[in-house]
Amino acid sequence: MKILIVEDDIAFGKMLHIYLSKKEYEVSLVTTGAEATPLFSDGSFDVLITDLQLPDTTGLQLLEIVKEKAPTTQVLLMTGYAEVSTAVDAMKKGALEYISKPFRPEELLMILENVRKPNEVKGSTIASEIEAPLVKTNNSPLQGISKAAITYQQHIQLVSPTTMAVLIQGESGTGKEVAAKAIHDFSDRCNQPFIAVDCGAIPKEIASSEFFGHIKGSFTGAIADKKGHFENAHLGTLFLDEVGNLSYENQIQLLRALQEKKIKPVGSSKEIAIDIRVLSATNENLREAVERGDFREDLYHRLQEFTIHIPPLREREEDLQRFISFFIEQANVALNKNVKDISKEVAIAFDNYAWPGNLRELKNVLKRCVLLTTTDVIPIEVLPHEVLVTSDKKIVTDFSTKNNEKQLIINALKQAEYNKSKAAGLLKITRKTLYNKIAHYAIDLDNV
Repeated sequence: MKILIVEDDIAFGKMLHIYLSKKEYEVSLVTTGAEATPLFSDGSFDVLITDLQLPDTTGLQLLEIVKEKAPTTQVLLMTGYAEVSTAVDAMKKGALEYISKPFRPEELLMILENVRKPNEVKGSTIASEIEAPLVKTNNSPLQGISKAAITYQQHIQLVSPTTMAVLIQGESGTGKEVAAKAIHDFSDRCNQPFIAVDCGAIPKEIASSEFFGHIKGSFTGAIADKKGHFENAHLGTLFLDEVGNLSYENQIQLLRALQEKKIKPVGSSKEIAIDIRVLSATNENLREAVERGDFREDLYHRLQEFTIHIPPLREREEDLQRFISFFIEQANVALNKNVKDISKEVAIAFDNYAWPGNLRELKNVLKRCVLLTTTDVIPIEVLPHEVLVTSDKKIVTDFSTKNNEKQLIINALKQAEYNKSKAAGLLKITRKTLYNKIAHYAIDLDNV
């Protein structure tokens, strides 16, 4: 299959060119509409992949030219500024598909494979009568048009092709694992394993076995040999979520494995060489943890050759409506509903809410609202109580300016209606840290 890519972001365009060439597509790459237009003739290319925003034209204008000069060529539009209305307009004008940056290479490949299969069956170039449904590829919490969102999307594209260890920072629910998966998917390791590990969920007593594996009989309960996360991620990517929750002893073991690039399963005398890229994530400030002595400085520097910060939803006001539209559409599919939008009253409530759970909370709230809505617009009556009663976003930032930590924790618990995950989000600490502080201050949850 012959593909023409029109992309003014040279690094991103080259990455697509390399990836698709490895998948045995015939790929040509240009950076402007002026370069692309003379190449259009019926049958020259099976698929045109073009950015929506180009220096000298738009993807929609190229779509119109292609439909006139090369009607059998399918057109796939891609953009970092995706809007539903633009997608619908593109589809009405005959676009094959619409995909939002940064997207996973597998998503693009899936679209192209769907094109190739009918083509192979018919033994000709892509027939104009092929009808492909709009695959919703803009399902990533990475998408956004705010300045902060665009910045970290660009950082992901820049660091992905490298071998650098990346530390992803962001509050709970902002999409840190999605960011890690995007880095993996845009890297040379994209066809190798991506192993995600929740470090906060691993008891320190069995962390060695979980990370490095064990041999049969090495301890009580070791009834068979087991590969650890490091070995399972060999040649691929190991993602360490909430890495700050590792015990000091486990940090030492992790550092040694990363330095030596070798592991030794529990109970074994044999070392195993490993080749992995490590990505890690935290919703805490690891630099402060280092200064407190809770996190090893040498491991910190080993993990953060490059840092990506994912902003919380309350700092991405320009993106809120975009996410609302997407999550409503996602809920419609899951619940077989046809809700179209939120009411003005709901929009005001959403704007005034701090969203301590970020995108994860927004998704859950909208799914609940779609379920309860009996019209095509979500009314104020179906909103959860906590969204209605919280009206000041700035209360979140106030937590960091007061001195009485115990009272801050009590205030956060009350505001979050004793939901510890939300309270931790307001305080910008992990659930584990919140539990520890509740115990430290002997806070009686039944009498606060």
